[in-house]
Amino acid sequence: MLRQESNGLVTYHFETLRVEGLVHAVFTRLGGCSPVPFASLNVGRLVDDDESNVLENHRRIYAHLGLQPGQVVTTRQVHGNRVAAVDTPDGARIVPNTDGLVTVTPGVALLQRFADCQPILLYDPEHHAVGLVHAGWRGVAQGVARRAVEAMHQAFGTRPKGLVAGLGPAIGPCCYVVGDEVAAAMGYALPDWKAVMQLEGEGQWRFDLPAANAQQLAAAGVRRIEMAGMCTGCNVDEFYSHRAEQGKTGRFAAVAYLQPRGAEQAEAVPTKTRKQADDPELAPFDSLHPAGFPAFDQGADSQ
Repeated sequence: MLRQESNGLVTYHFETLRVEGLVHAVFTRLGGCSPVPFASLNVGRLVDDDESNVLENHRRIYAHLGLQPGQVVTTRQVHGNRVAAVDTPDGARIVPNTDGLVTVTPGVALLQRFADCQPILLYDPEHHAVGLVHAGWRGVAQGVARRAVEAMHQAFGTRPKGLVAGLGPAIGPCCYVVGDEVAAAMGYALPDWKAVMQLEGEGQWRFDLPAANAQQLAAAGVRRIEMAGMCTGCNVDEFYSHRAEQGKTGRFAAVAYLQPRGAEQAEAVPTKTRKQADDPELAPFDSLHPAGFPAFDQGADSQ
């Protein structure tokens, strides 16, 4: 990823996603107004930070990207696998119980919040569509990355092999020890769960969350995946980490939105009437609920 600094705000950008018509940024914790322990660009509303600080931090992010609040759609994250397609009327909305957003509408900005879970940015250059996903271990267990690929296909006609994916900063195996329940869940969700789990001791495993998300995307047919290679637990000077900071911390933002690419592209945008049967290559991605994925009812507020 490429690091940029402007007016005190530090952002990271995927090299493979620096393309015409796509604006994206993974913000750090730097450049905001929140006090310790939320210092300083906290965008989490459910972490006991003062609401006025959170609003000001959002304002700074929007100003940095040239956005108005009415353009931004976000979610109430629950570590689940629901992915919502959004449009202009969804501006300024908080979509409940959702961990992924996708859109084909220029000017609709997607925002998600993170503190160890992984930002996943998906871009479809053929149909000029974008998705932004919040994916922790529960999201992997429920196939949230795959759900986002399927949602983009169903809504916009996206071909998985045409997607470009960026996996942002997240907790790495160096800092992430989990229990047997996570290892068991990965056995359902991944083609090769042993590749992302290293036995640490009795009932203890080192879990490679970025590798798990990459494996799930690859299994869904995504071929181009850029990985940030940055552990939030190792880099609390720039990112929030729920684990490294014992739960008393803020949330950093990832934002993405589309810009118009011209009338010729706008006319080519597909509609939701596209049938999967029109393209046999996409047949394996028909179900939003493939057999074997366990449902986790327990969620954790990440907003």
